[in-house]
Amino acid sequence: MVIGASLLFIITLIFVIWQPRGLSIGWPASIGALLALLFGIVSLQDIVQVTSMVWNATFTFIAIIIISMILDEIGFFEWAALHMALLAKGKGTRLYISIIILGAIVSAFFANDGAALILTPIVLAMVRALHFEEKYVIPIVIASGFIADTASIPFTISNLVNIVAADFFGIGFAEYASRMVVVFFVSCAASIGVLLLYYRKHLPPQYQPEEVPVPSSTIKDIRLFRLSWVILGVLMLAYFTSEWTHLPVSFIGGIAAFVLWLAARRSPAIETTKIIKEAPWTIVIFSIGMYVVVFGLRNAGLTDLLGQWIQWFAQEGVVIATLGMGVLSAFLSSVMNNLPTVMIGSLSIDTFQAEPLIREALIYANIIGSDLGPKMTPIGSLATLIWLHVLSRKGIQISWKDYCKVGVVITIPTLLITLLGLAGWLYFIH
Repeated sequence: MVIGASLLFIITLIFVIWQPRGLSIGWPASIGALLALLFGIVSLQDIVQVTSMVWNATFTFIAIIIISMILDEIGFFEWAALHMALLAKGKGTRLYISIIILGAIVSAFFANDGAALILTPIVLAMVRALHFEEKYVIPIVIASGFIADTASIPFTISNLVNIVAADFFGIGFAEYASRMVVVFFVSCAASIGVLLLYYRKHLPPQYQPEEVPVPSSTIKDIRLFRLSWVILGVLMLAYFTSEWTHLPVSFIGGIAAFVLWLAARRSPAIETTKIIKEAPWTIVIFSIGMYVVVFGLRNAGLTDLLGQWIQWFAQEGVVIATLGMGVLSAFLSSVMNNLPTVMIGSLSIDTFQAEPLIREALIYANIIGSDLGPKMTPIGSLATLIWLHVLSRKGIQISWKDYCKVGVVITIPTLLITLLGLAGWLYFIH
């Protein structure tokens, strides 16, 4: 059963990443789940259990992407990017840092996929409008893609894997934020430092601030733009009170997305039907299907084996538990994708009991490893694969070899610093 479950997982993952002839990621995941059921690797009860674990994360993700798409259509993100360019006042290094900070903010509130896929083309267009040489463009593009994942840790909504892990362990929005917002600042500072050090010889030169377009000129519907700020403010307040109202974050995000979509229907600048059609609905099928296949690994006993390693980390104290779990999750994410990794890690942690401090360290380290680890390889996350595809369409080719060479070097120190920040913060609040 172990061999069968492992082979099925590997084959499913290969087709998910490969996507031959543009095959939707939902197909291999659903077929893999069906085969797991037919071969007795999982049961119908397992499928019901998996669905109950991932539906909230999946629909929250879709709601956030719909909100991001509407904001992108009205020029919200371009407006923000141009403001950052103006704040930099013609200083290339300051612009570089400003772009990273903007990416961190967008990733925190609109998820890593939104930051990587929506903000990157905008940043690329902006730096080309400033007539930067191509050798300066690559560091900026890499930075915007890198920060999208390294900054996707402060809230459950910042990354799909955050919601999956939080739901699995019953962690509310405010409780999660109380553990990870401080770590978010550590991760951002580490990301900025590592990127500046790595690209110190290729940072953007000075530019003329007069060449930056007026930010307000990018807004296509000022009424909707102003309304969006109100909706986003109410949305964040609702997220933080969700622990007391007992409302799923998907329900809260769904209402906000629906209200914004209804308002957008009155705008001539937005094709609301197109937004609904282009929303990532296949992620629903993918999430359930992929996690059913992963559940098969648990039934085969592989998560129990992994749990023994994690238990050894736990016995060595909070620092070793944090570093060991985080590095393990990061490595697994880089070679087999972060979505199955966070579930495997969560299932493994759940196989044994640990004292509260150590258990929290393991849970949050698993999340950080699954958030940051994917940046080491192109296959670490679907967002990175799509990001590379978007760049190729924009005339920027980054080979897998070049990506890995950069990804490993800048990810490892950022990951270790972030994990140490987590260990220190957990120790402080306990």
